[in-house]
Amino acid sequence: MKIEVFDLKNAQLRYVPDFFNSEEANFYFERLQQEIPWKQDKIKLFGKEHFQPRLSSFFAEQDVNYAYSGLELKPKDFSEEILQIKKSVEKFSRLTFNSCLANLYRDGQDSMGWHSDNEKELGENPVIASVSYGAERIFHLKNKIDKNLKEKISLAHGSLLLMEGATQHNWKHQLPKTKKNIGPRLNLTFRKIY
Repeated sequence: MKIEVFDLKNAQLRYVPDFFNSEEANFYFERLQQEIPWKQDKIKLFGKEHFQPRLSSFFAEQDVNYAYSGLELKPKDFSEEILQIKKSVEKFSRLTFNSCLANLYRDGQDSMGWHSDNEKELGENPVIASVSYGAERIFHLKNKIDKNLKEKISLAHGSLLLMEGATQHNWKHQLPKTKKNIGPRLNLTFRKIY
């Protein structure tokens, strides 16, 4: 298993492009697209409501709630497949997670804007474990203070990206739109919510 470590200022990133082999990745990609109850939520940005440019669904242990951008997420129980993926991520990272935000980017026009996962319920230095299936997309990072510090990572089918340490305090990240004619990408982000 190949592990890439990104040496960024005040951030710790580990990327495993082949965390799941192609057969496993294909299985989870197809199964999760079909089984997850996808919906398009509205979020508040600068006082106005907008539909998110992607579909999503939230899974967590009982009594776990999560909110961002004026959106309160009510959790569904983990599916068998999401639990299997979570256990694999936990074994590798040696951490435990109690929630999973699933996002479906239907094509290159679906996106995620600049943000940090730094909500207070995630604790001091949250670890975000991001698993990707489907079309490869470019993930952007930029330092909050030094705008010249930037990084791009191409997130492959079946890959795992771990954002650790003080990454969420010091960096923002996004998944921008692309004009390329690409298929859907499914992303699972695992978090520990307190």
